[in-house]
Amino acid sequence: MYTKVYLKEIEWPEFGIAEYPGEPPLEEIENRISLCYKAMEDRDLTHLIVYGDREHFANLMYLTHFDPRFEEALLILSKEALPVILVGNECVGHLPVSPLYNTGRLRYERYQSLSLLSQPRDDSRPLETIFRSEKIDQNSKVGCVGWKYFSKKEFVDNEQRIEIPAFIVDTLRSICGFRSVVNATDLLMAPGYGLRTVCSAYEIAFFEFSNVMASEGVKNVMKNFRADVPDFELLRNYQYTGYPLSCHIGIKSSGNQHYGLSSPVGAIIRKGDPCSTNIGYWGSNICRAGWVAKDENDLPETARGYVENFVTPYFIACKIWFENLTIGTKGKVLQEIIDSYLPYDEFGIFLNPGHLIHMDEWVSSPIYKGSDDEIRSGMYIQSDIIPRSKKYSSTRMEDGIVIAGQNLQSQLKELYPEVFERCMSRRKFMIEELGFQLPDEVLPLSNIPAIIAPFFLNYKQILTF
Repeated sequence: MYTKVYLKEIEWPEFGIAEYPGEPPLEEIENRISLCYKAMEDRDLTHLIVYGDREHFANLMYLTHFDPRFEEALLILSKEALPVILVGNECVGHLPVSPLYNTGRLRYERYQSLSLLSQPRDDSRPLETIFRSEKIDQNSKVGCVGWKYFSKKEFVDNEQRIEIPAFIVDTLRSICGFRSVVNATDLLMAPGYGLRTVCSAYEIAFFEFSNVMASEGVKNVMKNFRADVPDFELLRNYQYTGYPLSCHIGIKSSGNQHYGLSSPVGAIIRKGDPCSTNIGYWGSNICRAGWVAKDENDLPETARGYVENFVTPYFIACKIWFENLTIGTKGKVLQEIIDSYLPYDEFGIFLNPGHLIHMDEWVSSPIYKGSDDEIRSGMYIQSDIIPRSKKYSSTRMEDGIVIAGQNLQSQLKELYPEVFERCMSRRKFMIEELGFQLPDEVLPLSNIPAIIAPFFLNYKQILTF
């Protein structure tokens, strides 16, 4: 269908730098909690217990704009009282990051068992006492929110399988009874209806800020890519800003080719080796994969034909994937596109071809075999389609995109006009320079949107239609 793919040398576009949009407005957080109360009511839940720690912080942050540092934290939601958050010793001082706390709409209690080992633990009420003081009793039905939920294929009694720490769940069940404490993580994370699976205008502005920060880092690495230097030295070009990361900064190169998800190890970058690298701040993850080469002549004999036989089919499949990112499209359609154009035996795509992303790098995905989950306005999708080949290694155009209907785009344009204009400029680049036919609802957030440079020592040479 699309046969003409070219390697074209261009200067990478400049779309401008995004400013931090600030903490979410109070009314935004309060609206999220209101939606959460409604979801609880629909399930007859009297209370919602939201657990968070340093890695599994996103649900807690969504509802409070507070993330635990060093410790764990526990949010208790009930319509009987203002929300209350339990924190350890050190997180008490971190509470003012929350607009709810600062305006008296979030109570707190120091529960020292959430602190690190050997710290003071002699000035807290027992957890059971705290729960009972929040009107949790034998008549309550409590939903627990952590970071994953389970299907009936995994466990017949999937609602009773809860992943947050046992000391919390056991205490709740001793009060309420075993079956009155259930897994409710899907209320926030299920792709078809979870509260965090669609974005507001503020969230789009924040995620664009994060994508720009990360993609400018990747751009700088690519512009300064060199062989014969340690990977530590090369990745200084990310110019890490200090903002919290959503995942480890990664590079897979000469010293760690045989295992995935690796951080730099001090290995020398060698010409003629494959390479992939990424950086992800809260709300983004930008990744590129290719070869440490100027052109095909630098590749090993076994990898010749890399662009024609591997990168070009990938580029074509991604173009068709993008063209079907329309509101109402079922996830199985997007899965079938990748399965059809990039057969597993040749491209080895095992994980979902695209997933939802938020403050955490992976929320869930509406894209899987047989999925009837529909693409909805507000979905923030990672174009994370990962091919693997023993012969050709990999390629990538991993960036963040938002699906936004007319109403959401109007809100974004009104509240964050500069964000909207940058998204429009990126759309124009993808359409006019790369040859994509983007649906109106696709808003690219990355400053290197869909750019594939197969040869890292010649970053200006990219694929276009």
